[in-house]
Amino acid sequence: MMWLFLAFCSAALLGFYDVFKKKSLVNNAVLPVLGLNILFSSMIFLPFIVVSYFKPEMLEGSLFFVPEAGWDAHKFIILKSFIVLSSWILGYFGMKHLPLTIVGPINATRPVMTLVGALLIFGERLNVYQWIGVILAIISFFLLSRSGKKEGIEFSHNKWVWFIVFAAVLGAISGLYDKFLMKRFDNMTVQAWYNVYQLFLMGGLIMFLWWPRRKTGTPFRWSWCIIFISIFLSAADFVYFYALSMEDSMISIVSMVRRSSVIVSFIFGAMMFGEKNLKSKAIDLILVLIGMIFLYLGR
Repeated sequence: MMWLFLAFCSAALLGFYDVFKKKSLVNNAVLPVLGLNILFSSMIFLPFIVVSYFKPEMLEGSLFFVPEAGWDAHKFIILKSFIVLSSWILGYFGMKHLPLTIVGPINATRPVMTLVGALLIFGERLNVYQWIGVILAIISFFLLSRSGKKEGIEFSHNKWVWFIVFAAVLGAISGLYDKFLMKRFDNMTVQAWYNVYQLFLMGGLIMFLWWPRRKTGTPFRWSWCIIFISIFLSAADFVYFYALSMEDSMISIVSMVRRSSVIVSFIFGAMMFGEKNLKSKAIDLILVLIGMIFLYLGR
C-alpha cells in the first residue's frame, strides 16, 4: 500500500502549502501572488523538461525523467491547466477573505465529491470502514457552517465561502481527471507541462486583468513565503501523481487522505493568525481525523 503512504506524505506537504499561501495573501493582491507561485513552480520543472529532451541519458530511468509526448497528450494536459487554474483563482480569493480554520475543513470535504465521481466513472467500491469515513467528513461540513456563524460568516450568503466551495468542486473534477491522465500518460509529463501551460494562461490574466487596475486595488508586496508556496505545492503534487500512477491506487481514497492536510493548516491557523472559535472548529477537525482513521482501517 505504498500509494496510501505517499498520499499521507502529500497531505502533510499540502498543509504547509496552505499555511504559506495564507501568509502570502494577507493584505496582498491575489493574482500576482498566484502568478509568481505558478512561475516558480514552472521553474522547478522546466529544467527536467529541457534535460530530458536534450540529454535524456542523464535522467532516463529516474523519477524525474519527462518523456516526450505528442499533441494527443498535450491537449489533455492543457485542459487540466484550465481546470486547476480556475480552481486556484477561486480558492486564493476565498482564502484571502476567510479564516484558515474555516477554509481547511471546507476543503477537507472535497473528496466526497471526488468519491461520487469515482464510484460513477471508475467503478471504485468502498467497504464499511471507508463509508464511515466519508459520512463523518460530510457531517463535519455541516458542523463547520455552525462554527462559521459565530464569526459572522453565513455560509449560504457569503460569496467567499462559495468561492471556496466552487474551488473544491473544480478540485474534485481535477482529481478525477488526474486518475484518467495517470492511466494514459507519464506522471512527470503531466505535472511538468501543466505547470508550464498554466504560466502562459496566468500571464495573460495578469496582463489584461490585474496590471491595468493594479493602482486601484490591493497593492502587491513581495513576500518570501511565495517561494515556499511553490516548493511545497510542487513536492505535494509530485508525490500525489506518483501515488496515482500506481496500478492499485484509488482516487477516492487518495483524495480523501490528501485533505488531512487540514491538520497542519488548522494548527498554524491557530498559532500564526490568532483565529477565533477554535474549540468548536476543533470538534469539526476531530471528525475529519476520525474519518481519516476509518479510511486507513479500510485500506
